[in-house]
Amino acid sequence: MFHGTITEELTNHREWSHYNENITEDQKDFVFVKFSGLHLKSMESFQSCISLRVCIFSNNFITDIHPLQSCIKLVKLDLHGNQIKSLPDTRFWSGLRNLRLLYLHDNGFAKLKNVCMLSACPSLIALTMFDCPVSLIKGYRHVLVNSIWSLKALDHHVISDEEIIQNWHLPERFKTYNHRLFFNFCPALKK
Repeated sequence: MFHGTITEELTNHREWSHYNENITEDQKDFVFVKFSGLHLKSMESFQSCISLRVCIFSNNFITDIHPLQSCIKLVKLDLHGNQIKSLPDTRFWSGLRNLRLLYLHDNGFAKLKNVCMLSACPSLIALTMFDCPVSLIKGYRHVLVNSIWSLKALDHHVISDEEIIQNWHLPERFKTYNHRLFFNFCPALKK
């Protein structure tokens, strides 16, 4: 099992030694990476993955996502189940112009102000933040829905018009958290 940084493990392993010279050169062509549950602590070795479109680093020990700043082609970023307590600033998120899906549930976010940095992400349509301390704050969903204008779904529910327009009362089938608006956009992957 890999511990720490993945590049360190790959470059020190004798079966992978033939990749040592070109590992950074090859990384720039990566389009999809999945390193789930590998006890990784850092993402530094992936800052050269400039072609990366899908990045799955769920269930690790990652605390800092700044190394992904150069991965400007990202469409899906799954960081659920890590130890992230704060998000990068708006400059980081505005650089991820293609990011559509962001899974951040089961992390340590506690401040709503920090989570609102995601409003700089211009194409974000689906976000998960459930099982984070911030999701327990009263009005959390209302603040996020009205901060991130491009957002269409938050925490397994499509955003209703009632959430966007305050004091608008709609029929039951269009209300917030209605079972008809449930959408599981991060299902468990089958092996």
